[in-house]
This record gives sequence, structure tokens and C-alpha cells, in this order.
Amino acid sequence: MVTFFISIGVLILGYLFYSRFVERIEGADAGRETPANKMRDGVDYVPMPWWRIFLIQFLNIAGLGPIFGAIAGAMWGPIAFLWIVLGSVFAGAVHDYFSGMLSIRHNGLSITEIVGIYLGTGTKQLMRGFTVILMVLVGAVFIMGPAGILAGLTPDFASITFWVWVVFCYYALATMLPIDKIIGKIYPVFGFALIFMAIGLITALLIRGYHIPELTPANFRNFHVNGDKFPIFPMMFITIACGAISGFHATQSPLMARCLTSEKLGRRVFYGAMISEGIVAMIWAAIGMSFYGGIRELNDVMTAQGGNAAILVNEISNSLLGKFGGILALLGVVAAPITSGDTAFRSARLIVADFLKYKQGPIKNRLFVSIPLFAIGFLLTRIDFSIIWRYFAWANQTLAMVVLWAITVYLVKSRKLYWITLVPAVFMTAVTSTYLLLAPEGFSLPPSVSYPAGIFISLTALGFFFTYKARHNDI
Repeated sequence: MVTFFISIGVLILGYLFYSRFVERIEGADAGRETPANKMRDGVDYVPMPWWRIFLIQFLNIAGLGPIFGAIAGAMWGPIAFLWIVLGSVFAGAVHDYFSGMLSIRHNGLSITEIVGIYLGTGTKQLMRGFTVILMVLVGAVFIMGPAGILAGLTPDFASITFWVWVVFCYYALATMLPIDKIIGKIYPVFGFALIFMAIGLITALLIRGYHIPELTPANFRNFHVNGDKFPIFPMMFITIACGAISGFHATQSPLMARCLTSEKLGRRVFYGAMISEGIVAMIWAAIGMSFYGGIRELNDVMTAQGGNAAILVNEISNSLLGKFGGILALLGVVAAPITSGDTAFRSARLIVADFLKYKQGPIKNRLFVSIPLFAIGFLLTRIDFSIIWRYFAWANQTLAMVVLWAITVYLVKSRKLYWITLVPAVFMTAVTSTYLLLAPEGFSLPPSVSYPAGIFISLTALGFFFTYKARHNDI
């Protein structure tokens, strides 16, 4: 329990102090006009109060990741706490803050266009397709999870397929209507529901005397039931994505960058929302390790359920909060992925529109872009959920890695302290490349090949960076 409270404290201190350090490096200027006012169009560029934007951003990024991912990550044991804390403060929140601020500086551009500005046209073209695919994957992943939960709460006639269609209809409205019509009105309510869920569950857990494992030298090891097949590095760092660092967040920050009325509010919204998500991930990781009696028991339950964390969330919520509280908690779990899924499709629409230079004012233009995206997303819901989730997780972290490199180049060009993103960029390069080589859904190479190759790839990327930096300094 001591480890848990220290971890929560470090996350809060990270926001209070490290975020201000990052803000000073970026040079946020309250007097500079933002895209919300400069490019107001009543659809995507709409000024809103910062607290409302914060709740929208928090709900956008807090999909199934900090809940399902944290429970799955808890299978590795208390070392998961360390990744959530360090990842959130020094990587994820920095990644989210700069992706939002760079969008503000570039008139609300999508992250793919920003990557192109700093990493070149070739990278931009590659990332356009890659990111749109990721967004559609997110939409599909974040349909099946809540649809399964809702089907379990409703009569038999309301099957998973029924709820998939209901969610898709909602997605269509939220994707095409002006951002302040649905998203701006209901997201703050769902945001409070998600916060209530997390606080209510951890309070009930502590009151009932559940034991949360400590991170001690003896526990600094791999607790996973299949530890040989699922080593801590890189598997845990891919599994716990949204609760530590997530490329998906970089696609969401520009949505809110188009609504902020001052650059000085970026720290509260972008950095603050990521820290809040880290706290949610800490809570669910702690619950996962303690609710069933220990880490070994969690592994047994997850194995028996085929890795389906939705069943565990249902059981935990009903047990800790009772029937009414459990329903409220589950609604928070349902709202989080649905409200991430709709903004994923919205982001995909904007990325495609930016690429085509297709104005999104007329609704027919929005329909022209959105309908093919929804069709692909629906087809993906027919594929096994666990397969989609694994590919989503790797693509998610790969995008985070690319965005970190783009931010690092920006900092070099601006002659600002670049180490704050260079270190996490190199680390995430090692994580994603090693995972691709080692994982069953990747090349399935042996560890003796995957680890050296992953390190070589990350060091090669570092070498290219310093070569670029040396040339830039000579200009």
C-alpha cells in the first residue's frame, strides 16, 4: 500500500513541478492568438472553457487502455507501478503536451502533418496512412469492449451485435456534428463518471482491507504466468500503453488544440489529462493485483478468461460498489472507450481532410470522408478482439515513438532542451522494435536475436539524430 500512495504522490508532484519545467522549455505565451479564435469555424475550431476541454481530453485519451491495459499489466507484478509513474511523468505527459502545443503553433494541424514538417514528406505520407489505420483500429477496439459490457447488463434481445450498431450510430453523430454539440456537452458528464468510478473503487478496496503488493527488491521481478514468453521488456511496456505513454493521445491533442483560448492552458489540459490517466491506471493496476488475493491469483483468473479483462471489470465493480455503484462504475468503463472511439473516427476524418485539403464545413464533405472509415471499422469488429487489441497496442506505441522523434527535432530546430524527449524517444524505439521482432504477432524471433537487434535499431536511430543535429548546428 505504501508503494501505491508514493506512486500517486509522484504523479501529482510530476504535474506540479515537472510540467512547469516542460512549459518553460516550450515557451507558452498567453498573449499569442490561438487557432480557436483565429480560425473559428463553428465545427472543429470552437473556443471552450479550459475545464471542459480538460474533461474532454481526459475522456478522449482514457479509453480501455488505462483500465484493461493496467489490469493486464498487473500480471507482471508491482514493477508495473514503476512504468506507469515514470512513463506518465517523463514520457507520456511530455508527449501529449508537445503534440498539443505544436498543433496550436501550426494552426491546429493534425499530428501527421506536424510529423511531416519535422521528419520530412516521406515520413508524413507514411504516417498519414499508418495513423488513419490506427484510428480505425481504435474505433473498432473501443466498440467491442463496451458492446460486450452493455450486452451483459441488458436483456437477451440486446446482443453484442445490437450494441455495436447503437455505438456506430452514435459515432456517426459525434464524428460529423460540430464539436460543441455532442462532445462538448456530454463528455464532461462522462468524465466525472470515470473519475467517480476510479475513486469509488479504490476507496472501497482500501476500506475492505485488501492488500496491495509493494515494490520491494524481492518483488522486482516478472510475476507473469508465462514469464518466458512474456518478458517484462518489451511486453509490459506495450501492454500498459495508455496508462504510461500512447501515440493515440497525439491524435487527440490537436482536437483540443483547436478549442483552447490560451497557450498557457495547454499544461493543464494536455499534461494534466495524462497525469490523471496515469492515476486511473495506477488504481486499476492496484485493484488487479489485490482483488483476487494476489498477483498469482490475478494471473490464474486472466488465463481462465482468455485475457478478457471486461469480465474482471464487471465482477470487481459489482463486488466493491454493490449493484447500483457497480452499474455506475461500469457506465464509466463503457463511456471511456466509446468516447475515445468517436474521437478516433473524428481524428481520422480530419487527417484525411487535411491530406485531401477538403474543407469540413459542409456536412456532405464530412459524410464523403466518414462513410468509408465507418465501413472499414465495422468490418474490423468481425475479427477476434484479442488480435485487434495486440496490433492496436503495437501500432499505438510505434506512433508515440515517431511523435517523440518529431518533437525532438522541433526542439533542436528551436534550440531548446531536447533531452526531455530524446531519452524517451530512444527508449520507445527499443521497445517497439524489440516487440516487433520478438512477439508472436511479429516475427517471433528468439530473444538472442530480438534484444540485440532492438538495441541496434535504437542506437542507429540515435546516431542518425546526432548526425542531423551536427548538420543543423552548422547551418
